[in-house]
Amino acid sequence: MELNVINQQGQDAAKLQASDILFGREYNEALVHQVVVAFQANARAGNRAQKDRGTVSHTTAKPFRQKGTGRARAGMSSSPLWRGGGRIFPNSPDENFAHKVNKKMFRAGMAAILSELARQGRLVVVDELSVDAPKTKLFAEKLKAMGLQDGLLVITDQLSENLYLSSRNLPDVLVLEAHETDPYSLVRFPKVLVTKDAVAKFEEMWA
Repeated sequence: MELNVINQQGQDAAKLQASDILFGREYNEALVHQVVVAFQANARAGNRAQKDRGTVSHTTAKPFRQKGTGRARAGMSSSPLWRGGGRIFPNSPDENFAHKVNKKMFRAGMAAILSELARQGRLVVVDELSVDAPKTKLFAEKLKAMGLQDGLLVITDQLSENLYLSSRNLPDVLVLEAHETDPYSLVRFPKVLVTKDAVAKFEEMWA
């Protein structure tokens, strides 16, 4: 699989021979959906807490007499049928949202995403990416020269401090190191800019 490589001025620089396993795989929508949903589910924190009828604050007095009112009998206002009553099946703080995806499935899902990005022309490979000073203006000018501005995911082998600081204030631009790459970010951004070294890192991790 050959990938076009550009330089920081947006000009064609060379061709990169990439792994067919990683960038030439057939797209599997069901697998990609499962991998993305599992990533989002595993990022959730079980911090929701609701009260059942035993823990909700209420009086133990009988709301009204048993007979003669024409209403259904009631013993406590904590009943789940009442407004302000407890929940029947409350959410607990120790709720586990984790989804299991084995390593083989995850590697296959990431390969399917990268292959589809390459086919759609949404994957751009740059020979190197650096910023001389931690200034947002400098980084924005580099992206403009490459024809990449809003809605961009940037993946580098090693994230320098200048690149990190200069990218923080750009809206809809996220910069990650190769080992931090996740399936949700890959499918979320319209364009993905990857350095040559990051491509080599991908092949080392997933090919």
